[in-house]
Amino acid sequence: MKISSERNMVSRLKGDIKQLNFKLAQLQVSLEEKETQLHQLRSNSLLATEVIVGTDSSSNPLAGSGEPIVFVPASSHVICVSASAQAGEREPKHSEDIRPDDTQVSTSKISNHSGQNTGNDAQREEEFPEVRVDFQETFLGHTSPISRCRFSATGDNVASASVDGTVRIWTYDSSAPTSRNATIYCGAEIMSLEWECKSDRLLLIGTADGGIKAWNVDAKRVVCDLSCTEAFPSVLDLKCSPVEPIFISAAASRWPGSSDIGKLGYASLTVWNMRTWKAMTVLPLGEDPPPITSVCFNHNGKLLAAAATDGMIHMFDMSAGLQITGWPAHDSAISSVLFGSDETSIFTLGVDGKIFEWSLQNQGKVLWSSDCSRFCNLRSSSHYKHEMALDAYGRRLLVTSNSLRAPIYQVRGHAYGMRTLPHSASITTVDWHPTSPIFLTGSADHSVRVTSMA
Repeated sequence: MKISSERNMVSRLKGDIKQLNFKLAQLQVSLEEKETQLHQLRSNSLLATEVIVGTDSSSNPLAGSGEPIVFVPASSHVICVSASAQAGEREPKHSEDIRPDDTQVSTSKISNHSGQNTGNDAQREEEFPEVRVDFQETFLGHTSPISRCRFSATGDNVASASVDGTVRIWTYDSSAPTSRNATIYCGAEIMSLEWECKSDRLLLIGTADGGIKAWNVDAKRVVCDLSCTEAFPSVLDLKCSPVEPIFISAAASRWPGSSDIGKLGYASLTVWNMRTWKAMTVLPLGEDPPPITSVCFNHNGKLLAAAATDGMIHMFDMSAGLQITGWPAHDSAISSVLFGSDETSIFTLGVDGKIFEWSLQNQGKVLWSSDCSRFCNLRSSSHYKHEMALDAYGRRLLVTSNSLRAPIYQVRGHAYGMRTLPHSASITTVDWHPTSPIFLTGSADHSVRVTSMA
């Protein structure tokens, strides 16, 4: 009876913690909106001051002297110092880590959308403040650079993979049971991880040699070991339907051993049944399609978005198994694609570091954009592809980084942004907790960090 009573008490406390985390997240969002409005007013005031001073040649002693006049407004950001031990560390000043430029979008496709407000007009080229941290845990169980890390459907478990073909399942919460903790050896580089959407029971693992493994975390064994056709050995992405017992595999025809995703071959999108573990159909992509690097389902699993190396977004009707629309989104390859939280927009991250939010109601219209090329430039990256992750409310966008820190953008938040606490090497993979303001960062320094925002 005492054990039962204690179990009920723990369950109630966990429920209280979730409610408090939800309230905290709401308050944090409200605070960020107020800070954004304040920063917008300050930026507009500074911009107006520059225009007035720059055009008043009569009062400017340098006017007409032929010397360039540069006005540098003082930063209105306050650097927030975390109580964490890492806050006192000072990292080397990498060129891509200093003063991220989010002021303009320079691709030709965006310039054709005249009159659109990208939400970056008032942004200044400033140092992002450090994220305010409630707590941070570091997992050091890997011995090679991290390739992927993902929260489970409930957020209680974490799966992380390294380039040596090892997957670790672990928990960051000391009060959570560790019975599911495990190490899985796959024998090839891990290129994709995906948890079953309805529970924490199954983890899908995609490798560079065409393998797809289904790991049962309760039984602690591989329940199915699938193989893509020899023509498409690289499993670039895996996504489970949020409704049906199916998943999608995006595979490429060859893996050249290069970080340039433009040098991959052709694409294959296969629909798999998770009950029979057999391929159901291959989605049509046309003749000799470029590789699909990233896929995502909408909330009811009826739509599938697929991003390609030719800069195109492809949209599929899953009930019909046909492509229903598509449009050119980037001048370069797309590295990652995500549906917005309200399902009315879709985000894309290009290898050039450009981020766009596209309207699904007005196809081709850009709702918001940012340029994280100073953090995220695949052409100078040592790892295969960059990725991004949205928080549970669709307000914050976390992006991988060539630098020691990763940027966190406030979607449609104009100039507001933050940076994570530093790793000791580049940040290769990111993810958000499904319900709380907690995020994952995996690094080339072999570590994975769980960070809760204050």
